[in-house]
Amino acid sequence: MLDIKFIRENKALVEAAARKKRVAVDINALLATDDHRRALQQQFDEVNRARNELAEQGKEGKPSAEHIAEGKRLKEQSLALENDMRVAEEELHRLAYVIPNVPTADTPEGSDESGNQIIKEWGEKPKFDFEPKAHWDLGTALDIIDNERAAKVSGARFTYLKRDAALMEYALIQFALSILINREKIADIIREEKLDLPDTPFVPVVPPIFIKPDIFEKMARLNPKEERYHIPSDDLYLIGSAEHTLGPIHMDEIIVEHELPLRYVAFSPALRREAGAAGKDTRGIIRLHEFHKLEMETFSMPEQGLAEHKLLIAVEEHLLQQLNLPYQVLLKCVGDIGDPNARGVDINTWMPGQDRYCETHTADYMTDYQARRLNTRLRRTDNTLTFAHMNDATALAIGRMLAAILENYQNADGSVRIPDVLQSYLGGRSIITPVASR
Repeated sequence: MLDIKFIRENKALVEAAARKKRVAVDINALLATDDHRRALQQQFDEVNRARNELAEQGKEGKPSAEHIAEGKRLKEQSLALENDMRVAEEELHRLAYVIPNVPTADTPEGSDESGNQIIKEWGEKPKFDFEPKAHWDLGTALDIIDNERAAKVSGARFTYLKRDAALMEYALIQFALSILINREKIADIIREEKLDLPDTPFVPVVPPIFIKPDIFEKMARLNPKEERYHIPSDDLYLIGSAEHTLGPIHMDEIIVEHELPLRYVAFSPALRREAGAAGKDTRGIIRLHEFHKLEMETFSMPEQGLAEHKLLIAVEEHLLQQLNLPYQVLLKCVGDIGDPNARGVDINTWMPGQDRYCETHTADYMTDYQARRLNTRLRRTDNTLTFAHMNDATALAIGRMLAAILENYQNADGSVRIPDVLQSYLGGRSIITPVASR
């Protein structure tokens, strides 16, 4: 949610941002409602002041009939104004909630992902003297990915990860955490990126996977509802990513400045209906209804929010570089970032078996948009209050990382090399071999 004062002073900017994000808003109605609410508040205060004065006069002796009648009239007027204010607040809330965040100045123009700009490429694509296979063929031959049996049990877009794929998931989690919870390694990344930030490590969290509808709405992540799994009996939604319940962790709290930044890394399932993905990535484990992720979330002072965003992108790159996976960094255009985003970055990793880059990471800078809705405030050292700036970003989306490793590290005989940084988590093994050769 945007500050009403900011909207009032930057009406054209806010309307342009909404138009570019294809969101219908009525700024004039919003401002008129705010004016009405302010007028009601003023009347309410005046009536209550009159009531207080009348009460003081009543202490001087037995109140007259006129005095009692006036007190009753003022009370009824106060209650009516209080009700009118509640209605105005609800309407103001409704109008304000649909207004999207304003993109940063460097966010490219564009109506969809075709407007995203490649701002960096890293790594050399592997060269093969054979036709590289897609991960679904490798996974089947190695007997480590089983979509067919999962489809019998759960339906399409589910999978069983078995043997080395299951072990690789745990290895990836341990590898990423070994970096994220290590102060020295965070300091190294900050220094390399020339960021002016504290070297605060990430706090590991296993968050709830259910979220209340009103909290989901405060996170500005409830819509599109058709992409969400809903449990009607309990009126709860299943999260599509860990930041959905990690972001509200400090809802209705005041964080003191010396505690910042707060950095969290959460492991959870990600559950998505993929209702709009008919015909997309129907094979393999790129687009599933259920997969596991490590997700990062940070809370910072407003003046450090953009630097935190850049740190999370640097962490994503560091993990991919340690895995030696080629990738490209894309600055997302205004039509492709979400409503609560001020800035968005995707990282696409090379998939040689599919001859394409595939999105594996995203990083979202929210400014104070979510914090205002969640009432997550900060107390500065001068005792003034402001709202936190929030960021979230993918550390590792496990399924897509497994796909990238299988395709980039494959051998002609169908075996797959294990990345050096993961071998210690897999008993020192360096290769995954086909079932027949075990």
